[in-house]
Amino acid sequence: MRIGLISDTHGDAHNTRAAVRMFESLEIDILIHCGDIGSAEVVSLLAPWPTHFVLGNMDPGNGLSKSIVDAGQNFHERFGQLEIDGRKIAFLHGDDSQLLRDSIDSQSWDLICFGHTHTATHFRQGQTLVVNPGAIRRTASPSVAIVDLPEMELTPVRLA
Repeated sequence: MRIGLISDTHGDAHNTRAAVRMFESLEIDILIHCGDIGSAEVVSLLAPWPTHFVLGNMDPGNGLSKSIVDAGQNFHERFGQLEIDGRKIAFLHGDDSQLLRDSIDSQSWDLICFGHTHTATHFRQGQTLVVNPGAIRRTASPSVAIVDLPEMELTPVRLA
């Protein structure tokens, strides 16, 4: 199973299209969006895959939850969790730094995905792989990430 990770699109359709082309070329199976979606257009652009969305700090009040549900996609409020190929996955925006830290420290997850910082990063803490795919907008270097399961193999991908 190949998971695409994207975050902080902030409604940027141009760079989101570049991410979509990359995801198509890398043959992902599912997408996780780690918040700050920004527009219903971004939701539509990610429609080729089952996509799981959480809201970021810039998303509340702009009707995105309705757009996500109306598109037949998966809306998880501010914290999402999945189990795929025997791997436990959590995803959140990351603006709640205590929730992020508690999730990492719990060692309850094989993979934790977050955004918010607009900086691609990854590290391991115990059994947990923690990944921020970077940002699509408000960054000098737009990026996404791919995680292959069940191997937990990470591939960071720069778009520009």
